[in-house]
Amino acid sequence: MASRLYVWARLAVTRRGRVISVWLLLLAAIGGLGITIHGKVASDFTVPGIESQKAQDLLEKKFPDAAGGVIRVVYAAPKGSTLTEPKTEAAIETGLGKAARISGVVQVTDPFKTGTMSSDKRIGYADVRFRQAAADVTQQAKDSLSGAMTQAEKAGLEVEYGGTAMKSQTKVGGPAELVGVVIALVILALTLGSLIAAGLPLLTAVVGVAIGVLGVKFISTWVSITGTSTVLALMIGLAVGIDYALFIISRHREQLADDPDMDTEESIARAVATAGSAVVFAGATVIIALAALSATGIPFLAVMGLSAAATVLIAVLIAISLVPAVLGLFGERLRPKPRRPRPGRRERTPGAWGLAWARTVTRKPLIVLLAGVIALLALALPARNLRLGLPSYASDPTASTQHKSYDLLTEGFGPGFNATLIAVVETKDIPEGDITATVRDLRASLAKDSDVATVSQPVPNADKSLTVMAVVPKTGPDDQATTDMVSRLRDNAPTVAKAGGTLYIAGQTAAAIDVADKLSGALPGFVAIIVILALILLTLAFRSLLVPIKAAVGFLLSVGAALGTTVWVFQYGHLNGPLSIPSAAPVTSFLPVLLIGVLFGLAMDYEVFLVSRMREHHENTLDPQQAVVHGVARSGRVVSAAALIMAAVFAGFIFNEDPVIKSIGFALAVGVLVDAFIVRMTLVPAAMALLGRRAWSLPRWLDRALPDVDIEGADLPERTAGRDAERSEVPVG
Repeated sequence: MASRLYVWARLAVTRRGRVISVWLLLLAAIGGLGITIHGKVASDFTVPGIESQKAQDLLEKKFPDAAGGVIRVVYAAPKGSTLTEPKTEAAIETGLGKAARISGVVQVTDPFKTGTMSSDKRIGYADVRFRQAAADVTQQAKDSLSGAMTQAEKAGLEVEYGGTAMKSQTKVGGPAELVGVVIALVILALTLGSLIAAGLPLLTAVVGVAIGVLGVKFISTWVSITGTSTVLALMIGLAVGIDYALFIISRHREQLADDPDMDTEESIARAVATAGSAVVFAGATVIIALAALSATGIPFLAVMGLSAAATVLIAVLIAISLVPAVLGLFGERLRPKPRRPRPGRRERTPGAWGLAWARTVTRKPLIVLLAGVIALLALALPARNLRLGLPSYASDPTASTQHKSYDLLTEGFGPGFNATLIAVVETKDIPEGDITATVRDLRASLAKDSDVATVSQPVPNADKSLTVMAVVPKTGPDDQATTDMVSRLRDNAPTVAKAGGTLYIAGQTAAAIDVADKLSGALPGFVAIIVILALILLTLAFRSLLVPIKAAVGFLLSVGAALGTTVWVFQYGHLNGPLSIPSAAPVTSFLPVLLIGVLFGLAMDYEVFLVSRMREHHENTLDPQQAVVHGVARSGRVVSAAALIMAAVFAGFIFNEDPVIKSIGFALAVGVLVDAFIVRMTLVPAAMALLGRRAWSLPRWLDRALPDVDIEGADLPERTAGRDAERSEVPVG
């Protein structure tokens, strides 16, 4: 691999004008298509085959008036007054009359006729149902509805909006995300010691992210893509794009500093051949891990993984083509200036910080290992109580109308009102004379459950083949009691089946429970795929059995620590104020799968970059202890910088208003920091020191069977001066 990349990089440098032009043309073409031709971004997470989705499909087919999107208009009178006062009632009636005339509206309920008011008549609601599905209700219709309620607001009422059609779109580009990028620039400048060199990774990463994200938007014309997919592609593409360019640029400048006689074009080619080989290999692990999300059998998660994987692929291609072309463009300007020794000041050894750290963790490796593992297990403890779900409006920002409507409905009607379920009964195969009795008995059975507050009167469709009832729990959508209650309600299905019908328990709360169950079932198999994949890839890379096993165990510890910390913050409710988390809630159902896939790829990045330098030195010296110290000394600085950059980028999304993006950003930021600094920079050197020469052993039959991928550049032409300098630069005494 290294020799091929060497030739490729020489070609990219000599024809740098053409390479840069091709990437800019690609950016213009895909950018233009993504901006002008794109589909609608979905806001819901649907999974074919689950019970709630089957019910929704049935409603859309046989009872469309009950399947359309709903905006729930919530009214609250000032303290001490009621909605039934003549002036207030007239304002509400006028607004509802205007709402009924909005294009697409098929039904508007009247709280004064339906009795949907709190016991003190201070809080009430009206449902505005649209012909379109919730995701298809236009912003123009929402704005028109808001305008229709102006008179009610002038009458002194608080008017807020909830319902299925009010899910907010995911937005990025706020101040927090920009701060993350600025922090990344500062870290790059400190690491590379040059503002020009620091700006290049950001520049090339932005090109890659723009192509990837706008390409995803273009694909949304034909494929349903959630807003989370686009943000994930942006988040991961930016992080790996910066890091991959950093690895190559830092290697290039390191070589120029070590060998003042080295030609810049030769240095670029060697940097791409060595660090670039690690980039290709590490990028391949990220791509495969993200693409493996398709193995869960969940379409929206598969699209999410493939979108991010495509963006990472672009980042890899840019790192091995556009980056060397740009480096060739700057030429000698990127050569580090030789340091002049200052009188009375001791000259610092290259990699001094990494050298000191490596000596520290390898001095008593067993104690370091035990302490690190115990600390990670302690962080992972809260994960034992992990509960999965999808965010309700309680997780939206407290200033949002969705959150306010949620709070008002809870105040007026109880916590379970926001968890209302829909019992859908397919009655087409029940004898006509038995339908009424069957539905009546089912309603009575549902109402008997200790956690059910009320069950509405049955509402049949036009041909009486379908009947719908609303079931209001006593507990909220995020409570375990509600999840248990849904299972008990579904236990009525056999009784309905005996009569010839089919019972479905549906609604937003039931859908969130079903998606969580589906993902929980897919999790063990996905973890197995990832661990096996790690063992195979790292065995190929390092021609060792113990190194891959150690890496896989470290990866599992990182995932456990990240999940445990996420549960402690988001599910237990700690740090809600500083992190602007509106309320404690179950962890987003697809976060564990996503975290495992993404963190696996990023963890293997650090493993490859760190251990490849150890193996490179071991191949030259056959001294395992010196190889460990050398690897950390030479790679510690850049791996630490890469981890801090990734963490800064991910952490910038913690303050995004979308609760899903917020939790993903937090989990990834914690996971990266834990994996880079505790696992890779601490536990890995300690474990390698304990293993010694055994770390690089491989059965002969397996050694002969495995292809030699050469990610260290052993097959490159010798450069005696540079090689001698590298052998002597890190003392191990």
